[in-house]
Amino acid sequence: MSDKLKVGLIGGTGMVGQRLICLLENHPWFKVEVIAASKNSAGLTYEQAVKDRWKMTSTIPENLKKIIVKEASEIEEISKEVDFVFCAVSLNKEATKVLEEQYAIHEVPVISCNSANRNIDDVPMLIPEINGHHIEIINAQRKRLGTKKGFIAVKPNCSIQSYVPAISALLEYKPNILIACTYQAISGSGKNFEDWPEMIDNVIPYIGGEEEKSENEPLKIWGKVQGHRIINGVEPVITTQCIRVPVTDGHLAAVFVRFDKKPSKEKIIELWNNYIIPKIVKNLPSAPKEFLHYFEEPDRPQTKLDRDFEKGMGITIGRLRADKVYDYKFVCLSHNTLRGAAGGAVLIAELLKAEGYIK
Repeated sequence: MSDKLKVGLIGGTGMVGQRLICLLENHPWFKVEVIAASKNSAGLTYEQAVKDRWKMTSTIPENLKKIIVKEASEIEEISKEVDFVFCAVSLNKEATKVLEEQYAIHEVPVISCNSANRNIDDVPMLIPEINGHHIEIINAQRKRLGTKKGFIAVKPNCSIQSYVPAISALLEYKPNILIACTYQAISGSGKNFEDWPEMIDNVIPYIGGEEEKSENEPLKIWGKVQGHRIINGVEPVITTQCIRVPVTDGHLAAVFVRFDKKPSKEKIIELWNNYIIPKIVKNLPSAPKEFLHYFEEPDRPQTKLDRDFEKGMGITIGRLRADKVYDYKFVCLSHNTLRGAAGGAVLIAELLKAEGYIK
């Protein structure tokens, strides 16, 4: 009999859900027991449900091909079959918020890949290497929800996960202004080039809602737990532009930053290359051995070459140099569907299990 935790995937047919399926196939701690999706997919086998829209390079795991997809709204039934769920549904924000809260109220921990609950001040939004300690707010959230086991934890937007780790290593020097222009892969919209031929040989300078998330979410990551809520940070002031570019995976950011206490270039690179991952995170199955890596080469990181660094869970940085307007500028890269989505969610779940919040 397996002692692995039983996992439900709510929204298991979309691109993030598919990536979760692949990541969890041989996971040492977790086993997928339930896959749920929209009414259109409910009642089909998983293989039938994703037949014409499987986007992963690997094949569907054999043990999940014949599993019958449930409807995501079957909360009471699904709650009896799982220890926790990942939620990656494609619903409007209010419907997603209600769905995730209902799973939590039914005493099921929810690890969300959605934005619906990110702004709730007792819901931790986690990059485990940076603010894993925010999970302590779960106790206050459980009091609000009236639960003993159920809660919601969320991963941040994929667009911030290249520059937030890089800046996090430099917080002791008090960055006060941050400009980031992100060049984001089409998989961030859940599509590939077959779905979206208009993106071939094209750049679209707009991604709906992305800039607001990119400017606000880092301040919660850098916030502090006070009483029953997380108080957002106030600096640096962040402004962004988010641009869709014709690459499959990987979000690249061009960053400009100014500090209250300007560090040397050598000190910045030292802090990046020697970033200390908290011990409990470092020992998790999905954690990168090296979280941040600085390239000395003038033309790195490159999306195609470097997005899979540390199995897509590491952040690569390069081109640090002085700027005429701000103190420094640099570029950085993260894998948007691994670190930025499914892989980040799995790492959060691992941390919550290790800390005793998922049992």
